[in-house]
Amino acid sequence: MSNCPDQPPPDAEQPKPEPTLSVVIPVFNEAGTLAELIARVRAVPIDKEIVAVDDGSTDGSFDVLAGLAADGDMRLLRHPINAGKGAAVRSGLAHARGRVVVIQDADLEYDPAEYPALIGPILAGQADVVYGSRFISAGPRRVLYFWHYAANRTLTLLSDALTGLNLSDIETCYKAMRCEVAAAILPTLKENGFGFDPELTAKVARRGCRVYEVGISYHGRTYAQGKKIGFFDGLRVLWSILRYAVAD
Repeated sequence: MSNCPDQPPPDAEQPKPEPTLSVVIPVFNEAGTLAELIARVRAVPIDKEIVAVDDGSTDGSFDVLAGLAADGDMRLLRHPINAGKGAAVRSGLAHARGRVVVIQDADLEYDPAEYPALIGPILAGQADVVYGSRFISAGPRRVLYFWHYAANRTLTLLSDALTGLNLSDIETCYKAMRCEVAAAILPTLKENGFGFDPELTAKVARRGCRVYEVGISYHGRTYAQGKKIGFFDGLRVLWSILRYAVAD
């Protein structure tokens, strides 16, 4: 029996509507891409708020965000030291007020113009959670590192075997969920780094949430351009898959 939180009944009295979408952006040393990323997010024709979390950046990212936040549609949070992507996402989720929450990296690998497709199954009442997959899309996908691809597919297969889902891309940035799901799972989240992705996936599966995938484009960057995930992050992902398969 599913214990994924239900949506409020349509005839229930509701307070003043909050934004349709909360865009949670974890940021660590991305000063060079922030202005363009925020402009792209703002250009998406959806009622939304932006929740940016500077995770101890040392390159001036916080100052860039502070300037961009002056327009009034962004809430800016700051970690005094780098705590990891998972920690930054948790901070952002705790402050999100939208009906739907989406996670957005700050490095321009993912295109905000695809939000309507990503959150469409949620707004239609079909899904509780939607993953944007880089591997089922007819859109453009930059060709980069074979071993990253092989590791991702292997880790996704292992996660699927243990959760019972059949996702194609658990390490995708683009994860959207109903606000009720985010609020229910947030207190249980523990992972600070890239282990956040399989942890969230396992907890979504355990709650019986309706999970969909949609294809997305992907404009990957190289290590020279600032890509951060590495070998030891992959080991942490593996550990998280195994840990959260058996314990919440």
